[in-house]
Amino acid sequence: MASKKQKQKEGGELLENPEVLAEELSRIEEFLERNKTLTIGVTVLIVLVIGGFFGFRYYKTNLEQEAQTEMFQAVRYFEQDSLDLALNGDGNNLGLVDIVQEYGITGAANLANYYAGLAHLKKGNFELAILYLEDFKSHDLLVQARSYSLIGDAHMELGDYGQAAEFYDKAANYKPNKYFTPTYLMKAALAHEKLNNVDEAKSAYQRVIEEFWDSGEVQNAKKFKAKLEKAS
Repeated sequence: MASKKQKQKEGGELLENPEVLAEELSRIEEFLERNKTLTIGVTVLIVLVIGGFFGFRYYKTNLEQEAQTEMFQAVRYFEQDSLDLALNGDGNNLGLVDIVQEYGITGAANLANYYAGLAHLKKGNFELAILYLEDFKSHDLLVQARSYSLIGDAHMELGDYGQAAEFYDKAANYKPNKYFTPTYLMKAALAHEKLNNVDEAKSAYQRVIEEFWDSGEVQNAKKFKAKLEKAS
């Protein structure tokens, strides 16, 4: 193997000696001549990949704008508590269900999952609410945790306290904050009580007492924890 100095010397000769440089260029030309098909194929592939990337980005941008336009009326119906129109549309405007199906790769469709899940939860369609809410993903400080909590609510309504406790715990542990986390912990404690998981319930109450002592939930947390301790 050539030493570092030898490689540097050879590199210097290539740059400084026109004859050596011409010889190297000639070798490259011969290689390209012998491998025309390969060279053309690689070039075409690179062009296709680059073109496809920018083409898809342009397509997705347009699709996102279209989906957001469709979302506007669906969200208005939701805010007016016209849940059937929000979910299924009015004949002229798409509903949340169609937006999810037709614009699945967009952020608007992702948000439509959240609204559709909440609409079904309000209508008492708890299984459907779970399906839509589980498809919603966000890095937002508050909305993702609320989505987990809503899934917990749906499982509570179905009497599936184990799943309810799991999602309430996820809500409480997702980017904790003093505004909503205490509520999620109280819900988690209740679900654990339903499961007779006394230690887990007391732990949830204790977190409210210690970590969120200035929240509106702290007095209830103290009362319910004391009740559990007295019963055990």
